[in-house]
Amino acid sequence: MTRLRSTRRSRKQYAWPLREDARTVGQARALIRMELSELSLSSDLVDDAVLMVSELITNAFMYGDAPYELILHVDEKDIMFVVVDGSPVLPAQAPHDLGAEHGRGLRIVARLSDGFYGCHPQRYVTQPDLVGKATWFALPRAGTAPNVVPIRAGF
Repeated sequence: MTRLRSTRRSRKQYAWPLREDARTVGQARALIRMELSELSLSSDLVDDAVLMVSELITNAFMYGDAPYELILHVDEKDIMFVVVDGSPVLPAQAPHDLGAEHGRGLRIVARLSDGFYGCHPQRYVTQPDLVGKATWFALPRAGTAPNVVPIRAGF
């Protein structure tokens, strides 16, 4: 995966095209862990972010369409992760079923992001002429923000 820098919207933005390959999720976890380790974040925050990125990429591969990309936005207060895929179909949480083999990914993202997650149409960073669906979550760099209610919680 090649790191691309772009945009003025945040202090830093990185984008990586993702190959639909079983190894990609593990490579993305390692890449995100490395990028976040340079930001002096708590190990719990890094672990949560790595888990959530893994869930979003897995969901994109299982339910979305190629091409895929991973985007990381970093500013002074927040880090935001976006996974873009080519499907126009928005994700939906599966009914709660303790015995189900799948269907927990969005619940994990919702819980660990304190409701700061969502999905919307978005242009690709790595291929700006394409429009896909962005599934995202955001985390405060300094841990949880007290008394903050997300504007758009959920999907």
